[in-house]
Amino acid sequence: MRALIQRVRQAEVIADGEFSGAIGQGLTVLLGVAPEDDGEIAAFLAERCVTLRIFEDEAGKMNRSLLDVKGSMLVVSQFTLFADTTQGRRPYFGNAAPPALADELYEKFKRDAAEFVPVECGKFGADMQVTLCNDGPVTIMLEAKRNASGKITLV
Repeated sequence: MRALIQRVRQAEVIADGEFSGAIGQGLTVLLGVAPEDDGEIAAFLAERCVTLRIFEDEAGKMNRSLLDVKGSMLVVSQFTLFADTTQGRRPYFGNAAPPALADELYEKFKRDAAEFVPVECGKFGADMQVTLCNDGPVTIMLEAKRNASGKITLV
């Protein structure tokens, strides 16, 4: 599972031409799901996003989490995070999870994050327009997988 995280001052998403969600200070999370992902990976990544210390403290150091700043999260499904561009010029998306699994784990990720912070979201599978003010700018990619021993880790 991949999460492209952007620290934002504000963000909103329009899905299929209709307002879907908006936040003030917080994180916009573009979320991609792989076929081998499961609910434990979704929970692990949601917790990591919420607790990642990428907000500035009084000294200007990235030392505060989304929890610390009482921010919100805007989650948008993004299967294109698994695009393979190694063959030719047209991306191949076969490395992304099938829609049913991706939707299930997208919903799980949102529920898990919502246990800690307010969560707004896009609409799975919809044509969406995301508008945001990236703060910093700070943009970080997180990818969670099971390693050979079965433990979930960031890669």
